[in-house]
Amino acid sequence: MKINKLIDHTLLKAFATSEDITKLCKEALEYDFASVCVNPANVSLARSLLKDSNVLVCTVIGFPLGANTIEIKQAETMDAVNNGAQEIDMVINVGKAKEHDYEYITNEIKAVVEAASGNLVKVILETCYLTSDEIAEVCKCASIAGAQFVKTSTGFGTGGAKVEDVKLMRESILDTMSVKASGGVRTLEDLEKMVEAGASRIGASSGAAIIKEYNDKNNK
Repeated sequence: MKINKLIDHTLLKAFATSEDITKLCKEALEYDFASVCVNPANVSLARSLLKDSNVLVCTVIGFPLGANTIEIKQAETMDAVNNGAQEIDMVINVGKAKEHDYEYITNEIKAVVEAASGNLVKVILETCYLTSDEIAEVCKCASIAGAQFVKTSTGFGTGGAKVEDVKLMRESILDTMSVKASGGVRTLEDLEKMVEAGASRIGASSGAAIIKEYNDKNNK
């Protein structure tokens, strides 16, 4: 796969303006990234800017804490899809995972998958707060609930993607599912380590810099 199609070009800062989102989308078109990942309020703008391209619009649900009710996550997902979102990155209720209430986790993922109406769903674990056993169990929940991806991090927690977590996640999901590494992936070396560990999608705000580094390396 082309390196550009591994990258979800991401801008989730609270102070991102319409001008910032426009710049993000222009970069995504220039480099033909897999998607742009933006907050729900910016989905309509991103979709309008990318409507005639192969770059998808991804948004986040229950972001960044994951502590909304299932009903709110479901409603937020439906609203996002109505506004043009094509991929959904949902944050689990991390507190419920720490309580080992995996039935709750499975149910909330199922609710979002249903609300996504066939659009791809990535389940954000926020691995920095979970033990290895908890990571494996949440991955099983995502498998049961019908999600297509598990994702390491929001980028707003105490830590981001780690190679060992990506490996564990890859081992703990169905063969038909995939892993997204996100949070702290800033260089080509970071990306290559995550892909080697089993990630097939990378969430990064520095996608353009990674592509430049890749091109410089391969054009020597």
